[in-house]
Amino acid sequence: MTILNVLTKRASFLSTRAFSTSSLMMKDIKNITVIGAGLMGSGIVQVAAQANFKVTMIDTSDAALANGTNIISSSLKRVARKKFADDQAKQTEFIDQTMRNITTSQDAEGAAKNSDLIVEAIVENIDVKQKLFGSLDKVAPKDTIFCSNTSSLPIGLIAEATSEERKKRFAGLHFFNPVPAMKLVEIIRTENVTDEVFDALNVFTKSVGKTPVSCKDTPGFIVNRLLVPYMMEAFRIIDREEASVADVDTAMKLGAGMPMGPLELADFVGLDTMKFIVDGWEKDGKLDPALTKPSEVLDKLVGEGSLGRKSGKGFYDYTKK
Repeated sequence: MTILNVLTKRASFLSTRAFSTSSLMMKDIKNITVIGAGLMGSGIVQVAAQANFKVTMIDTSDAALANGTNIISSSLKRVARKKFADDQAKQTEFIDQTMRNITTSQDAEGAAKNSDLIVEAIVENIDVKQKLFGSLDKVAPKDTIFCSNTSSLPIGLIAEATSEERKKRFAGLHFFNPVPAMKLVEIIRTENVTDEVFDALNVFTKSVGKTPVSCKDTPGFIVNRLLVPYMMEAFRIIDREEASVADVDTAMKLGAGMPMGPLELADFVGLDTMKFIVDGWEKDGKLDPALTKPSEVLDKLVGEGSLGRKSGKGFYDYTKK
């Protein structure tokens, strides 16, 4: 249970943007490194910088970093117009202040040496993630918290590349896309994570304007564990030719109150991402095989390169205006 002095420190943090925890073993979180400048990584950078944390955005090329910076800049303009609709000066000040909190670099190990929190948002490949965290573990301060933004890979398996002490400070911090707009963050706690680290991540999540929920290190965590099987069953309805794509989506929007139908949503998420998650679950073997049974239409679309919105075509054709 969280004791009174921790609650007091939490309240103080939220009013001053200065980070406190209940443990003398934990230092304040001030400097954050986010590895990966894509949509997810740049979004995490943005919300942390908006909350006045100092953030280093890492990627492997100048082009990737420039793209991430452009994503942030465009998003901040939208946020500023909404926050200060009638005040151009405040819009400019808000954008400039946030951008001053962001630096970019291709040197992950160099940034790690001065980081209090490292969040990884790179390709969903266990070997690549383990290699990254294994190298960072050698150079980061012993009290730096490590987090992965993975949506599907086991946190404990990623953490195997690090020391026993680091495993106590290694958790999942799963943001949702688009990060600036989506309010939820899943905090994934392995059996090794200490109370102090878990509490610190809860406070950090709230400080960047998000609502944390916690989950054990299980396949799909909470959201994807519920959402992916639902979308997979929609795919199988198409496989069995029981209804059309449009009718499946219309049924769930008008009959179940969903803002998007399952096939629309799959196109938004990315059909390759859907297949990656389900194939991983099937290989892992921890879930009922009925939940991970392949879909013919999903395999066909991914094989054709029709990945959804990002490729211009999936269940729907986005090239037609």
